[in-house]
Amino acid sequence: MTTVAAAPVELDTSTAPRFPALDALRAVGALAVLTTHVAFWSGDYGRHGFWGTLLSRLDVGVAVFFVLSGFLLSRPYLARAAVALPRPSTRSYLWRRLLRITPVYVVAAVLALLLIEDNADLGVGAWVTTLLMGNTFVDPLPPDGLTHMWSLAVEVCFYLLLPLLMLAATGRGRRLSTPRVVAVLAAMSAVTVWWHLHGADWADTWTGGATGQWLPGYLTWFAAGIGLALVHVLATRGGVTAARLLAPGRQAGACWALAGGLLLVAATPLAGPTVLVAPTTTESLTKNLLYTAIGLLLVLPGVMADERSGFGRAFGHPVARRLGLVSYSLFAFHLLVLHGVMAVMDWPIFGGHGPQILVLALVGSLVAAEVGYRLLEVPAMRLKRLVPPRRTRAEPTEATTATNGTSAR
Repeated sequence: MTTVAAAPVELDTSTAPRFPALDALRAVGALAVLTTHVAFWSGDYGRHGFWGTLLSRLDVGVAVFFVLSGFLLSRPYLARAAVALPRPSTRSYLWRRLLRITPVYVVAAVLALLLIEDNADLGVGAWVTTLLMGNTFVDPLPPDGLTHMWSLAVEVCFYLLLPLLMLAATGRGRRLSTPRVVAVLAAMSAVTVWWHLHGADWADTWTGGATGQWLPGYLTWFAAGIGLALVHVLATRGGVTAARLLAPGRQAGACWALAGGLLLVAATPLAGPTVLVAPTTTESLTKNLLYTAIGLLLVLPGVMADERSGFGRAFGHPVARRLGLVSYSLFAFHLLVLHGVMAVMDWPIFGGHGPQILVLALVGSLVAAEVGYRLLEVPAMRLKRLVPPRRTRAEPTEATTATNGTSAR
């Protein structure tokens, strides 16, 4: 098949490139996580055989989050290295990440610690550990209402590690070297394989934390996003091989169908038991690698989305993008809402009522998400100007070969 070059566009080297369809994809991840938690609480995991197991595998939404983070946060480093511009300001980057994560997390944590009865006896030490997002490092389980925050702790660890990873991948003041970046991605993947097979068990011997929920076990998901960012930058600069690698992203239906097929495989015993039974090391690694592929297949069409296509129109719709904008608050508050639904309706855990719980939890979480976004996220992000990004010389316009019809805004 002959690769046809698209119209030339300028390589976007900004610290916040725009990929509109990816906004809505965040909502897909958040809604998947909400649905799998509802299915667990209602007992539908074990009540519906294979389909119950499939519901349990909707925790793949976390893999979507991590692939997205890997892509969006690494791309500015790789794009700037490709045109020999200075690296993004680490100080500004960390400040923005702090503003993005902290307000919503702190409010969700305080509400969970204050309102959920099973947290009433927690002391000052537990409060401090929770507010510092340190539960997974010292406790086997976080406080009730915050059990999903392990993934946010992994995200924060990745945020802190990323500047070092990008330094290793791009060096200081050097042109982008594909073999060097690939070597870093290979090292990240090797760490994850080792962690699942040996590392987590080794760490269990000297910590009381949940080692299976530490960053080393999920570096493959972030590496998939970084690898996608590398290929996208190379393709945007005219790389024919990179463009061919991205080409399947124009067929969103095929990518998502393949992701669905892999999710069905993940719902088999190959990826381990559903709940309450620890998987073997091989099962754990198999699930991780399947989720890596699923996350990549779901994100790729969002990167390549043509606004005129059916996929681009659906994911670029204002409602879909709004759901994406409030998805972090939706993720953060949905377990609190779920606790409230179960308490108000006086439904026991594992007692059924799955569809009813899903509707009530979804409506309540969307309301909480909108409030959280308006009152916490928007005001916090206005403070980002306090630590502005580093100013550099104006970049020359560079005509390159695009992989789609529009530039990344």
